[in-house]
Amino acid sequence: MKSTDIGIRGAGIVGRALALLLARERLRVALVERPVPPAGEAAPRADVRAYALNGASRALLESLRCWPDLAAATPVLRMEVQGDQGGALAFGAAEQQVEALGWIVDVPALERRLDDAIGYQPLIERVTTSSPARLSVVCEGRSSETRLALGVDYVTTAYPHTAIATRLHGSVPHGGVARQWFSSGEILAFLPLDGPQGNSVAVVWSVEHARVPRLVALSPEEFAKELEIASHQSMGSLTLSADRVAWPLQRSMASRWIGQTDGRSWALAGDAAHAMHPLAGQGLNVGLADAAELARVLGGREYWREPGDLRLLRRYERARQGAVMTMTTTTDILQQLFAREGAVWEGLRNWGLTGVDQLAPLKGWLARQAMGPR
Repeated sequence: MKSTDIGIRGAGIVGRALALLLARERLRVALVERPVPPAGEAAPRADVRAYALNGASRALLESLRCWPDLAAATPVLRMEVQGDQGGALAFGAAEQQVEALGWIVDVPALERRLDDAIGYQPLIERVTTSSPARLSVVCEGRSSETRLALGVDYVTTAYPHTAIATRLHGSVPHGGVARQWFSSGEILAFLPLDGPQGNSVAVVWSVEHARVPRLVALSPEEFAKELEIASHQSMGSLTLSADRVAWPLQRSMASRWIGQTDGRSWALAGDAAHAMHPLAGQGLNVGLADAAELARVLGGREYWREPGDLRLLRRYERARQGAVMTMTTTTDILQQLFAREGAVWEGLRNWGLTGVDQLAPLKGWLARQAMGPR
């Protein structure tokens, strides 16, 4: 490849999508990927992740011809939220007059689609080590080594919970329903997979740190039984279909999103710039919005500006920092409301759930916020 315009460090979903967006703007991109493991090294565990994507994320991925097929992008036709004292709230796609409230996308399937698209894009070069570029974009995730080397503070607030993720198969089809249960400060989510009539769900269970060792030590059958109880047998008998993965939950925000070091410009995007609680299912939507905004700013720059012009990059930082701060703050407030224990707090949040469910205008507004821009 000729001289590189943009170097992207990190080839996750946000990094790959950004590379394709920038190449569409006729910019030459070097995408820094992890080296291929040596022969004989143990294969990584199967990826159990699935993300909730909104209409804006779907439109972006469709524009890149990377939207997965129906089996890997299950439409959410209904969302049901259950409190710990009988409070309940439900949204339906039909009552909102939309095709779906969102889509639950299988991460490995989406990564394959992005990878295939990159293979057909001559302006993207895959590399395993970074090289000089007019702008470096860091998409390495929350544990970014590059961000640390740049001296950027990553201000983190730890939540008192750990997320346990896995996948389940139920004896009863999910019917395209995404479900959440709030109980004693913990949050359990079932996200539908394998199409509208599938029997599989991705699970994210936010539990107190002290409970994690026992839960991950349970046999698959014992763990599935715990989930049957916690989910009130909403999908009948459950069978674990994947390994369990656990990680501590946190809210994080980089102190700076752009800058120059040794005369070279850089920008942060995705989890390298921010992280939030998964209860609202907005993490990847926010990261893809970062990629879309940065590509828009760079593609629409004045002809005399270089991609690394800090005045140009500040447009991206201003646009995204405010939007992300609003989302992380909202998510944080919701987490604190549902995490507080005690009869007063339990009664308040359950009253709130049921009250909102009965107020059509407020319920519709909340549904539109959850669905995001379309």
